[in-house]
Amino acid sequence: MKRSRSNKLVVATLALGVGLSSAVVATAADAPATANAQLADAEGKSVGTVEVRDTPNGVIVRATFKGLPPGEHAFHVHAVGKCEAPFDSAGPHYNPNSQQHGFAVEGGWHAGDLPNVTIGPDGSATVEVLATGLTVSTGDTRLLDDDGSALIVHEGVDDYTSQPAGNAGKRIACGVVQKAP
Repeated sequence: MKRSRSNKLVVATLALGVGLSSAVVATAADAPATANAQLADAEGKSVGTVEVRDTPNGVIVRATFKGLPPGEHAFHVHAVGKCEAPFDSAGPHYNPNSQQHGFAVEGGWHAGDLPNVTIGPDGSATVEVLATGLTVSTGDTRLLDDDGSALIVHEGVDDYTSQPAGNAGKRIACGVVQKAP
């Protein structure tokens, strides 16, 4: 009898293992869309990475910065996926719904608005924010549209009110948003 019970246990374990494998495969197939960007300064030096992931409520933007000037800086999504120094090639803020700029403005904020980031004394920081109103690759507010998009770090802070871009100063770093491998 022990042998019979032992065989049944093995069969049950194998069946459970197959079920789990199927569940893992189904979950991997349904994984949210992701994108990334490699940030570089005007000299082409790497100053960070950004990962973007779809959620039901927008995209989560996770950025790791290194080698940037310490202090507070504006961080925005721009309309064109091009980063030729001085980064004007990235165009204006990404604003597919033609809304006002700024979290502190009636009729604002638009899709390209992100909170300011504070870079530490060692030139580094890691931030994670939810950017509502954006998707990675579907719909009218997708980052991976026909001309792409870029992420820009500015030399100053976004005052969250000035139009059209928060009076944040020159663009000091840029990264083109690309589909993640």
